[in-house]
Amino acid sequence: MGELDSDVYWDTAADRFDEEPDHGLREPAVRAAWAARMRAWLPDTPADVLDLGCGTGSLAELAAEQGHRVTAVDRSPRMAALARAKLAGTGARVLLGDAAEPPVAEGRFDVVLVRHVFWALPDPVAALRRWARLLRRGGRMVLVEGRWGEADPVGFRARELAAMVRPLAEHTEIEQLAHDTALWGRPVRDERYAAIVRIKPPRRHTEIVDVHLVLRRGDEVLLGRRVNTGYADGLLHAPSGHVEDGEDVLTALIRETHEEVGVVLRPEDVAVALVMQHRAPGGGARIGWFFEADADGHEPVNREPEKCSELGWFPLDALPDDMVAYCRAGLEAYRAGERFVLHLHEPGDEIAHDPEGPGRAVVLADGACSTMAATNSAAPSRREDDTP
Repeated sequence: MGELDSDVYWDTAADRFDEEPDHGLREPAVRAAWAARMRAWLPDTPADVLDLGCGTGSLAELAAEQGHRVTAVDRSPRMAALARAKLAGTGARVLLGDAAEPPVAEGRFDVVLVRHVFWALPDPVAALRRWARLLRRGGRMVLVEGRWGEADPVGFRARELAAMVRPLAEHTEIEQLAHDTALWGRPVRDERYAAIVRIKPPRRHTEIVDVHLVLRRGDEVLLGRRVNTGYADGLLHAPSGHVEDGEDVLTALIRETHEEVGVVLRPEDVAVALVMQHRAPGGGARIGWFFEADADGHEPVNREPEKCSELGWFPLDALPDDMVAYCRAGLEAYRAGERFVLHLHEPGDEIAHDPEGPGRAVVLADGACSTMAATNSAAPSRREDDTP
């Protein structure tokens, strides 16, 4: 059934939808059974509950009666109209929209409630990821699903749904429901269950920290050509390396400089030149500290020929194109006197500097942080070599 056909079907079915005992909850025993389950599934204190694919709003009404702040969403205009009528006076709001992509903001809800909708979505796993983003820290999904029909069943078995939510879940509890005939108003023989999924809290943001040396000889800087590293081989890059556990960035810079090019620097020989958050195409972001030092009295040597095929001096105002893009962008920003830069590749970008490619360098100057969103969306792209 296509999307348009589905909309017509549910609009047509709306006026008779509540005739099913578990849809309309008109029978006192059925209503009481669902109310008891809802009290167990939802938080003890008033919470923000999002009911997706709410139909005529029967479960949303129970949640509202139990003191929760309810937002209900359905893509059928007729279903949504009936839900508004049912929920009138409860404080709940009803929105017209797709359950898979509901028209609500992320991080605003304590519970995402979905009954008999998940199985029918074209991309249920993508929907789960979207729903998880709608939840606050400590939030949960309540998914009432099943594998319905004995001759030609549809839906997911509980173990299948549990596997789909596992990457998102801190804990998943499955409650089998088929045996509770009060919920359905009749005996049922297929699989019906609720999955109460506690979503993992977001991981604390962590990034690798690396250090880069801008070693100056007059108007030239030292670059080395990478080889046998598995990343950006054949491209030029400043001497650099990762900060190791227990090191500060200055100690790491001094160690890496000696290990790579044999130059012994003292802390007073170097100064912070630039801090850059950078990201490789398809990779994670990291923080790069660029330090500057004068080469007077130091003669660099290639101490890691297995990782570097050559060292050379290059004019800072005419850098070569065959460089790692973010390093080239960092040196251009350094030459322009900038101190804080973002250089975040998008998937599909080249690792190498591309004079004709999209600009990824964004300078963070005084006052820029508050206008970054506007800058990124409205300002023309700046190539790495556009720095004045």
